[in-house]
Amino acid sequence: MSRLREVFAPYWQSIQTTLFPWLAEALGPLTETQQQLVQTLEIIRVEQPLPPHFRVPGRPTKDRAAIARAFVAKAVYDMPTTRGLLDRVATDVALRRICGWESKREVPSESVFSRAFAEFAATQLTQRVHEALIRETHGDRLVGHLSRDSTAVEAREKPVQKEKLPEPPKQRRGRPKKGEERPKELTRLQRQGTMTKQALLDDLPTDCNVGTKKNSQGYKESWIGYKLHIDAADGQIPISCILTSASLHDSQAAIPLATLSAERTTNLYDVMDSAYDAEPIKQHSRSLGHVPLIDINTRSDTSRKEELE
Repeated sequence: MSRLREVFAPYWQSIQTTLFPWLAEALGPLTETQQQLVQTLEIIRVEQPLPPHFRVPGRPTKDRAAIARAFVAKAVYDMPTTRGLLDRVATDVALRRICGWESKREVPSESVFSRAFAEFAATQLTQRVHEALIRETHGDRLVGHLSRDSTAVEAREKPVQKEKLPEPPKQRRGRPKKGEERPKELTRLQRQGTMTKQALLDDLPTDCNVGTKKNSQGYKESWIGYKLHIDAADGQIPISCILTSASLHDSQAAIPLATLSAERTTNLYDVMDSAYDAEPIKQHSRSLGHVPLIDINTRSDTSRKEELE
């Protein structure tokens, strides 16, 4: 945690000595959760990427900056629904003013919140806020180890059914004739080596479906939803994140993650578990000037398994 404190120490010092006393004078004593919300809002500055005015035909849009701050409050307060957030904002004067509304009449309706959330998702607001924060705090830093892994994200959605793909044309059985070439379809990992950053991200599936993986005890677990792939600096601060379908294998997101992280910071080692033990991933890591530290996948390499035993 010492590295984490070092990175954000200037923010926390300014908040503790300047912002909190001013807010306490204007709003009264803040609760611990309100202080946590103020710290979060001051660090991430969620309103900065927003345009000054949304050009939408019809009725003028409500203040999107206040709504964005309210969605941050929803996460900090761990509120499961937007309705719960609106009820809390209506009764908590300090919370309402921290978000940016002076009176209850200024707070938009639940439908406006829903439309604003759709706009934030379409414009990738949270991704841009996170990228800006990482570039500011880690752009000129040298990171020792970048740890790569994924985590399950459960969702209250119905899994999307797989589309039935047309059957490929049948090939003749037996060995090919002399001079006959039968092209092999490249795997996703093999294709990723020559793809641009945007193409890498567009190629990953993002629909809600069913995922399965082994837990720390070796038992299989299944969930409906998504999978969040993360690159973390020295095991603490997420440098880049990608949300995909739950069924995507961890290795498929390694090269896109590494490409994103390389644009935001400089690191020496890429640390991964045996799920990432594939030659294209190692080659890509070395091409970025990194040293890949990957656990050996003994299931796919029986000779290495015997060697380790």
